[in-house]
Amino acid sequence: MKIGVAGCGRMGFGMARSMARAGLDVSGFDIRPAEDFGEFANRMAADPASFAADRVAIFSVVRDIAQTEALLFDDQGILAKAPRLKYLLISSTVSPRYFADLAQRMPAGVTLIDAPMSGAQIAADEGRLSFMLGGPEAALDELEPIIRAMGPAVHRMGPTGAGMTAKVLNNFVAGSAMAGVRQVLEWAGDLGVDRDRLLALMHDSSGQTWFGTNFDKIEFARAGYDPENTVGILKKDLDSCLDAIDPEAHGGFPEAVVAAIAGLKPVS
Repeated sequence: MKIGVAGCGRMGFGMARSMARAGLDVSGFDIRPAEDFGEFANRMAADPASFAADRVAIFSVVRDIAQTEALLFDDQGILAKAPRLKYLLISSTVSPRYFADLAQRMPAGVTLIDAPMSGAQIAADEGRLSFMLGGPEAALDELEPIIRAMGPAVHRMGPTGAGMTAKVLNNFVAGSAMAGVRQVLEWAGDLGVDRDRLLALMHDSSGQTWFGTNFDKIEFARAGYDPENTVGILKKDLDSCLDAIDPEAHGGFPEAVVAAIAGLKPVS
């Protein structure tokens, strides 16, 4: 199957390289020039039309809803330029409400699959992402071997939309953990407790979290909030989670977590 990865940023580039290492026919597309991609440059398409022309499955790994719309329908408009496309896999984290609307706008013959992933850039680079899939079982049967080239943890969450809903729920927990770990590390400094020793303790005790355990490996662990960085993306994902739930459930803890992420300052 000819596969495309649209959006070869910090996650998409690692995904594309993992598929290439597995011997799959994969090409990439990004707004950056091909020469920015080193040894992968010969697999990067020069324009949307040449990228989409012969691809059967395309992974969209752009930042947000606005970039998804631009990629699929507006600026790049790849859906109108992909006559052989069978599967469109959305690996970006978007609101489940938007995803449901997107499913209604697919061209005839194109099946929309939710394929959001988790694991940060290091997991994308090393081919050990976790995927949350939603879609028809027959389609997932055909696609799962391709997805496993990017990571061994593949969770089928249900029909179309279930994977994206699971992702925003997962990311709410991840955001809660990030806010909590960053807060206690700040308190530890105020109280004279060594940060590295505290992280080691938490790893071996009830305070264990993915974020804390991997604090020195996660590229954005010390970052402050900026709408354009990874912390900003996480905040966008938390907003997508709140968009999916009953507005009456937004108050208290959910809003406090979002506010804590939006208030993060860089740390050394």
